[in-house]
Formats: sequence, C-alpha cells, structure tokens
Amino acid sequence: MNETSLYRLIQQFVDFLSIEKGYSANTCRAYAHDLGDFLQYFSQNRALPITGDTAPDVDATDVEAAGAMILRSYLGSLHKQGLKKTSIARKISSIRSFFNFLERYGVIRQNPAGKVLTPKQEKPVPAYLTVDDVFRLLDAVDTGTLIGKRNRAILETLYSTGIRVSELVGLNREHVDFSTKSLRVLGKGNKERIVPIGKKALSAIEAYQAELAAKKKIAKKSHSALFLNKNMGRLTTRSVARVVDKAAITAGLSVPVSPHDLRHSFATHMLDAGLDLRVVQELLGHSQLSTTQKYTHVSMDRLMAAYDQAHPRK
Repeated sequence: MNETSLYRLIQQFVDFLSIEKGYSANTCRAYAHDLGDFLQYFSQNRALPITGDTAPDVDATDVEAAGAMILRSYLGSLHKQGLKKTSIARKISSIRSFFNFLERYGVIRQNPAGKVLTPKQEKPVPAYLTVDDVFRLLDAVDTGTLIGKRNRAILETLYSTGIRVSELVGLNREHVDFSTKSLRVLGKGNKERIVPIGKKALSAIEAYQAELAAKKKIAKKSHSALFLNKNMGRLTTRSVARVVDKAAITAGLSVPVSPHDLRHSFATHMLDAGLDLRVVQELLGHSQLSTTQKYTHVSMDRLMAAYDQAHPRK
C-alpha cells in the first residue's frame, strides 16, 4: 500500500470494512465519521494545512510521529465535549482499528493508539417491557386498515423473533417460511441465520399480505420487501421506530418504546422462562456470549426479588 494521505487511507479502510469484513453500511458510516472527526482535530491542533473542508492534508506518518500524545489530547477533548463514555470508547476503538490496519499493511511501523486506554464502560441494564405491557402494545394497534394490519405484523414479528430493526426492514417475502414457522435473517456482517417465529406473528403477516394483495393488487408470492411503505417501497428503520412509538402512546405506556426495546424484551422474557443463554445468543445473532449475558442481570434482579420474598431467613 503506497498511499500515505490519511484522508484517502480512511476511505480505503472503510472500503476494506465493507468489502472484506462485510460490515453494514451503517457501521461503515460510523467508522468514517469517527475517523473524520479525528482527522479534523489532528489537522487543527498540529497546524497542518487543510486542502478542503473534507480533505485535511495529513500524512499517516505525521500521526505516527506525534505518537500517543495527540491521541490522549483528542481523548481529553472528547471528555470536555461531554460525550458519553460509550461514544468515546467507540471513537477510540475506531482509531485503534484503523491504525492496526495501517500497521498491518506497512504504512506505519507502530500503532500510536496501541497504548491509549479506552474509558471504563458502564454496563447499563437493557430497557425492557413486562409481558403485560408488550401485550398492551400489540393490542393497541387498530387492524381495521391495511396500514394497521402492517403495523400489527411488524410489532408481532419484532417481539416474536427478537430480530434487529435493520434485519426486519431487510426481510423479503421469500424469507418467511410458513411451513417450518421460521424466518431467514441477514444479520450483522452479512451473517445469515434462521430464527423461529410464532403463530401469532405468522397470522399477522398473512393477514397483512392478503390485504395487500386485495387492495394493491400485489401478488403474494412476488419476491419483494415483506413490509412496504405507502408508496409500495421498502420501509426504513426510522419508519418502524415511528410505528412502535405510536403504538406505545396509543397503549398508554408511561415510557417511550423503541424497536430495540422489543428485542430486549424478547431476550429477557426468554431467559425468564428458562431458555438456555446460548440458545438466546443464537436467536439474537450475537457473536459473543458476553453480549447476551447483559440480559441475565435483568433476570437475576427478578430472581433475587423472588428469593427475598419467599425465603424464611432473609
């Protein structure tokens, strides 16, 4: 790799993540944004010339020569901006991964971010709904219209499978197998997995597809997006978030609800019912068991409360 312009190397790195690693477009954009912020900071604080708004004239060896000091300075600036520890940790991780990439391909001799410590992470308990609240949410949708049937099918599918909202909007009709009661889902890193789906969700999908065929004359077997917007295009994640939020308001729930909260609720309810942690890991599409283990804190809180209430010698 002969290129040494940091701006162009970032572009090459993002292409590498997309093509070689199979990272999603959203993840690649996050890396590009984090590295672009650092590039701008470095240029401004090292008094280096800027050739344009988006292309500071910084060489990879400039950063290597500055060493960890400039990275610690950048870390301090992030703290001063009041960013959350999770956001700071992500930015440092992006920079570390990028310079690992440059070191691997011989652009620099040593990763200047190698000795920069990542802020210690807090481990918040995931937000989730009770079973009763989930049922209230699902029942709040008026299924008397095409959009209502679609929205009910969306909510039922999210809770029944625990899939990510990005995975939901990526579903096509052929990904639903009614005979085996399963979905074929394309997850992070373009990893495909099969997840079971319940009868209620399948019935809601079938009702929506039947109404769609009747009202819009769209054949049920066509290989198109499973959930469509009013213009008959594929739904976006933002549209699904609005559907969930509106249902939560209609149901009179006291807290805002996101699609990810339904995923958290799915995982928590499965563990509360006694499902093995590794099975839940597989269902959620987590590559690391530690990611799934955060849900055990929720279940453990409930377990301890039940213990305190029941045991004669508290």
